[in-house]
Amino acid sequence: MRMVDLILKKRQNIELTETEINWMIEQYTNEDIPDYQMSSMAMAIVFNGMTDKEKYYLTNAMVNSGDRVDLSAIEGKKVDKHSTGGVGDKTSLTLGPLVASCGAKLAKMSGRGLGHTGGTLDKLESIKGFNINVSEDDFIKQVKDIGIAIIGQTKDMCPADKKLYALRDVTGTVESIPLIASSIMSKKIAAGADTIVLDVKVGSGAFMEDIEKAKALAKAMVNIGKQFERNTTALITNMDQPLGKAVGNSLEVIEAIETLKGNGPKDFEDLCIDLAAHILLNAGIVGSYDEGVALLKEKIKSGEALNKFKDFISAQGGDATVVDDYTLLPTAKYQYEVKAKQDGFVKKMNALAIGNYAMTLGAGRLTKDASIDLAVGVLLDKKIGDDVKQGGTLAVIHSNNELTDDKLNEFYSIYKISSERVEKPKLIFDAVQ
Repeated sequence: MRMVDLILKKRQNIELTETEINWMIEQYTNEDIPDYQMSSMAMAIVFNGMTDKEKYYLTNAMVNSGDRVDLSAIEGKKVDKHSTGGVGDKTSLTLGPLVASCGAKLAKMSGRGLGHTGGTLDKLESIKGFNINVSEDDFIKQVKDIGIAIIGQTKDMCPADKKLYALRDVTGTVESIPLIASSIMSKKIAAGADTIVLDVKVGSGAFMEDIEKAKALAKAMVNIGKQFERNTTALITNMDQPLGKAVGNSLEVIEAIETLKGNGPKDFEDLCIDLAAHILLNAGIVGSYDEGVALLKEKIKSGEALNKFKDFISAQGGDATVVDDYTLLPTAKYQYEVKAKQDGFVKKMNALAIGNYAMTLGAGRLTKDASIDLAVGVLLDKKIGDDVKQGGTLAVIHSNNELTDDKLNEFYSIYKISSERVEKPKLIFDAVQ
């Protein structure tokens, strides 16, 4: 078998066989196929796509390129959740304790953020002592004992995906639905959960800005999940503005905790409950979506979800007293209020611009090895549809450096204010099952 023949075959839009895809991924992982040939194949896939069979074969080959997590020792339904990423997306921090308090077993491996804000692991590391480097045995024991663990991905999981992802990033082949779907689902399948719920973001602050492409990605991932006999659902959700009000690591931890206390922003709480209800339904813990919503709201009201968060933090070495004392989290030295210059209503926000602004403060990283400032970020006081008064607060910027007037004035370009009333945007567009 020759790689050039497979490239020509895909260029002619002829379906690759399971044997061919397995050979290709194995040879590439072993560095017997050079990057220039694999980048040529990736570009052919960008132009011609892949069939459902090919996407399954590719996902399976990447799963089999490394270790798989065996969760069979954990009784009950093992669940997992994945978001395609957005601004202010701290959902796992609230959703995990919520579903665990209802009896689900959340065994989640997460990554660090690269770009405007930190990832789930960065946010959790805002909590003093929190350990993301847990052994697989301790990971499984923790899920058995308290129903939730969130740790870093093992180095040996899906090495083919890591290698291919890095190549796509520098060859203009990132935006391919088959390659994105196979990349995400290979890690989810290798992590071993029975039930997977996906949050596919769409909008100015998301990777997918077009709703039809977001639906296509959601369908591709759900189909792959079903082919692996995983109960999989995807929600397509709005990222034209940040999720919740907090953007920045420790600020987002506070918002996640406040939501577990019943005091969170409505859009963030609604999304957490919606995703969690689908998890409970898919796991067979409830008989209907509405039953799931009711149970989750009761777990917040009773304090059981918050107590589960404390158990989770303590189990991974963190200081659980942070739940009652936010001064234990990294705190920025300076806070700057951004005041509205006119009366009106927020018509539009640039979610990506807010994320990038937070990154310039230090909340995100441009390279994998860059350090991150866990204290800094932005707290949004006004979002789309809200009324504003001249001199009223639009947002509060948290910084560890003094900001110039020019830097503060940059923030005004993020908001568009209208004299006419504006409807609040829809949060969840569709569910794909």
